[in-house]
Amino acid sequence: MSWFKNIFKKEEKETLDKGLEKSSQGFFEKMTKAVVGKSKVDDEVLDDLEEILIASDVGATTTIKIIERIEERVAKDKYVGVSELDKILREEISNLLLENPHKGTGNIDISKKPYVIMVVGVNGVGKTTTIGKLAHQFKSEGKKVVLGAADTFRAAAVDQLTIWSERVGVPIVKQEMGSDPASVAFDTVQSAVAQNADIVIIDTAGRLHNKINLMNELSKIKRVMQKVIPDAPHEILLVLDGSTGQNAFEQAKQFTAATEVNALAVTKLDGTAKGGVVIGISDQFQIPVKYIGVGEKMQDLQLFNGTEFVDSFFKKR
Repeated sequence: MSWFKNIFKKEEKETLDKGLEKSSQGFFEKMTKAVVGKSKVDDEVLDDLEEILIASDVGATTTIKIIERIEERVAKDKYVGVSELDKILREEISNLLLENPHKGTGNIDISKKPYVIMVVGVNGVGKTTTIGKLAHQFKSEGKKVVLGAADTFRAAAVDQLTIWSERVGVPIVKQEMGSDPASVAFDTVQSAVAQNADIVIIDTAGRLHNKINLMNELSKIKRVMQKVIPDAPHEILLVLDGSTGQNAFEQAKQFTAATEVNALAVTKLDGTAKGGVVIGISDQFQIPVKYIGVGEKMQDLQLFNGTEFVDSFFKKR
């Protein structure tokens, strides 16, 4: 079976390369312009690099960290040619990503059964699609999955999740529009326990207009689930739309203040040149990026691997 796994890994990497193509091309076009006619990495090159990283949505705080690390290396080596800049930059970004312990291949904790994932994020970031893709991936691994439609404020959210449950072939628990989201979550985990399910994925409302309301609602959902499963939810997964760049940082700020997010999914990276946002969000929030979305297909939601991400981001086209 190892040859099959190798083929699958190769296809996955090709999808990642393709998904980050726009980000990579945009970055290298700017880099080429910045170093044209230069032989060594000096203050002017570093200033240009700082602007390029910020324009690539890496974020100001993370950009400053990267620049400082490169400055240290340049000071140590006295002479660093511009031809080495790619390599140094790649190494420093890799080191930065590795400092934040990502979930990597450890997808779920199988000792927790059912393993409860509460999914949060604003409307329109790809939350429902992410839940559908996760359900498909877990089911294809032979796991029994139950979905909970606790975003009861939007009929579209419940309808979308129902369509995904039918497409994937997994049960869904839902109630009338406007029902108490916590009540739906309670019913979902109770149903999952009764069915001896492996995984529960619960959708929640994505309203950000009032952080206090959001905080209270998410806390209530957690409390009622804990009546059935004392340590639920095991994972609070925040879904962010990578194509919104700096707006994704703002959403991450709001949701991490409202609830204890312990995993991130960054979606829609394939249609944008803002792939650098993954580097900045990973560094600034010190929350593991667990999944990235690099395409439309079911398997295009990938487990995040920092080393492979940097390799694809820095791949010369």
